[in-house]
Amino acid sequence: MSDNRLSVFKTYKLYVGGKFPRSESGRVYEVTDSKGKWLANAPQSSRKDARDAVVAARKAFGGWSGATAYNRGQILYRVAEMLEGRKDQFVREVADAEGLSKSKAAAVVDAAIDRWVWYAGWTDKIGQVVGGANPVAGPFFNLSTPEPTGVVTVLAPQESSFLGLVSVIAPVIATGNTAVVIASARSPLPALSLGEVLATSDLPGGVVNILSGRTAEIATPLASHQDVNAIDLTGADTALAKELEIAAADNLKRVLRPPVSRHRPEKEAQSAAPPSPVDGEGGGATDWTADPGTRRLTAFLETKTVWHPTGALGVSGSSY
Repeated sequence: MSDNRLSVFKTYKLYVGGKFPRSESGRVYEVTDSKGKWLANAPQSSRKDARDAVVAARKAFGGWSGATAYNRGQILYRVAEMLEGRKDQFVREVADAEGLSKSKAAAVVDAAIDRWVWYAGWTDKIGQVVGGANPVAGPFFNLSTPEPTGVVTVLAPQESSFLGLVSVIAPVIATGNTAVVIASARSPLPALSLGEVLATSDLPGGVVNILSGRTAEIATPLASHQDVNAIDLTGADTALAKELEIAAADNLKRVLRPPVSRHRPEKEAQSAAPPSPVDGEGGGATDWTADPGTRRLTAFLETKTVWHPTGALGVSGSSY
């Protein structure tokens, strides 16, 4: 092979509606590794890109929420299979994004794939955990069942470019919601590569939509968007989280607040967190390797309760 061969640099794009558009604005921004070395130009999403992502998520919601829980589990497991096949790529991107050694990055990627499999297994079980039959004083069946909230905006964690990302996306879609994801502004490349995996799995287009750019710029219109049903503020700093929570109240969105560590006193947060190159990025650290429990699975579920008469059996008046 010739030593004069030119490198083929990867072009990163958004993932919206199962397709890979460039930002509507035509803007990009430089992404660097932990040492300041240039890695790639990432799309800088606009408000129009955010609105397009909501349209795609809403269009996909009916089919995805109407699929059987077992089918959703199969599809999520297929995504894990695809991630396993592209592990080397994600190890490299996570190592660059988070300043980790190759071995530590490999452990993070393995944990992320395992986390995806874990949530895939919950799709047909969460209903039994949070639903059930309610005892009532009368000849009625009274059944409570969980249903997905709808379109969920997810602010991915800033400091965990892949494990944290998977930990906030997988539970949202496992329960039948669709998602508009704002990737880490500092380290968006693993998230944009995840879009390529989702596109080549069985996940219908629009179920997950991934945007990159300035967190506050993209999140602000999504928090007030009337067709967004819920918002996960994990990737927002304290000031931005408060602003978005106020905007979300306009149409009674469900809000999952940032981890408690993000609500430290401002002086303490500033001294503990590295300088933030993009307004609205969250500080504070979260242990994404810990057992996630079911909190994120239930955060974006509604409970539907149905009453139905039991009917009478025979002259005795007994019922079933």
